[in-house]
Formats: sequence, structure tokens, C-alpha cells
Amino acid sequence: MTYSVPRQNVEEFLSHGFTVLRGVIDANMLELLRTECDTFVSHADERMKAQNLDVQGINHRGKRYFISNRYRDGQDLWKFLFGSLMRSITTAFLGDNVFLFLEQWVVKGPHQGMKFAWHQDSGYVNYHDPGNRHEPYITCWCALDDVSHTNGTISVLPHGVANTKDRVLDHVRETGTNDLVGYTGAEAGVEITAPAGTIAVFSSTSLHRSSANLTDRWRRAYLAQYSAEPVTKTDGSLWSMAVPFVKHGQLIYDVDKDLAARNPWSHLKDLQVE
Repeated sequence: MTYSVPRQNVEEFLSHGFTVLRGVIDANMLELLRTECDTFVSHADERMKAQNLDVQGINHRGKRYFISNRYRDGQDLWKFLFGSLMRSITTAFLGDNVFLFLEQWVVKGPHQGMKFAWHQDSGYVNYHDPGNRHEPYITCWCALDDVSHTNGTISVLPHGVANTKDRVLDHVRETGTNDLVGYTGAEAGVEITAPAGTIAVFSSTSLHRSSANLTDRWRRAYLAQYSAEPVTKTDGSLWSMAVPFVKHGQLIYDVDKDLAARNPWSHLKDLQVE
């Protein structure tokens, strides 16, 4: 049976900028995502070791990894990104036209997986491309493990708290972590405690952060970001990707054409983050 986003979740998203869809990724797909994640993290770790690097951008070896836009190099990631579940979710929040904007593994190592500062995903776009104007897109934050405060889950600040529904705040770079910080207030936000297979959906203007991983296990998450139109830079070029997914409510994703554009493994990007 095709999944349908409950109306109450859509209303919650419209009011607060985020909502949580609990346990919606089935067991087989969850295992596929975990396997792919472990493979990509292993490759990233090997590359950093080979270059004798402990820090590469916002990646910290053994502590925190961000691995972006590698789905074409995976085995079957396209089946998740462009499958019926994500089609139902993305059209519920974006409407009848959907593009894949960015996908990214976000992984925190055991015992030392670092926290991540308050930020808006659109804040990263505007920081790297000052003056950028784009419609808010959505992040589907997919928990591959049970998540809680102790292993580095996310917290989201409702739009009304910091007036962020239609506003991108100025972000500054944090020394040491290289994180961009968009909020330093006292609000704690809403912390997401949820089982593996849960998807938290939030707007690119929603402030969010994550706690440190204090457990003896890895904390794995997969982010899939989608937009209703291509997100471009001020010079007119694409910011990240704009892979056609849905047009006028109809599935238009062409797997053969898309996977023919495979990229060689190159470097870890930090376009958008958790």
C-alpha cells in the first residue's frame, strides 16, 4: 500500500516548519541504507587517512562525517530517493513539481561524535553565495538508527520562536569545528527521539542542531533534500543538483539516463549539513 502523509503532519509542517513521520522506512530499505552508509563512511575514512587529515572542512575523522551527492556511486540508492515513499512525502510538502537537490550521509562516531550547531540549511547556501534568493526547500532527515539525546539526534526550533518561516538568518563560522552558526539564543527547541526508519521533515529555513554521540555505537542518518524548482546561484548556475523527480504530479525520474551520469569518487563536500 502506498504511504500517504497524514494531514496533521502537513499542518504541523506549515505551522512550525517541521514534522516527524515515525517508522515509515520499511525494514528492507532501512538495511539497504545502512549498508550503503557504512560503505561510504569507510571510503571517506580511508581517503582522510591517506591524506593524513583529521579535519577536512566540517568532516572530523572518527568523529563526524558529511558525505554528499554520491548516490549514483551506490548500488540501489536511487530506489529510495526516487521511490514511492519519497514521492508521497515530497509532493505532500512541495506540491506537484519536485527535484532532488542534495543527498548526504551524516554520521557520528561512537563516544566522540561531535555536536552540530544551530543553523538553517538555507543559511549555508546564503553564506557561500551572498545575496542568494531561493524558495525554501525541504530536508528529509532519515534516522538509520534509533535516535535520542545521548547518541546525537537533532533538535528543531519552531518557526515562531525565531521568526524563521520566510527569513534566512546571518550565519558565522565557528572556530575549530568550521560549523556555521545561525542562532545562539537560549531556546532548546524540540528534540527528536524516534526509532530507526523515522523521517523528520523540515524546511530549509528551520533552525536545527544535533547533540553529541556519547554512546558506544555509530549514529547514522541520511538526508535527502528536495525542492519545488532548481536552486541556483546568483550567477545562474546550479547550486547543487536539480534531478527531475515529479512533474505535474507524475513521476518523470529516468533511472537509466540519471545513472549514466555517474561521478568518480572525488572529495567530501559540505554544501548543506545536518
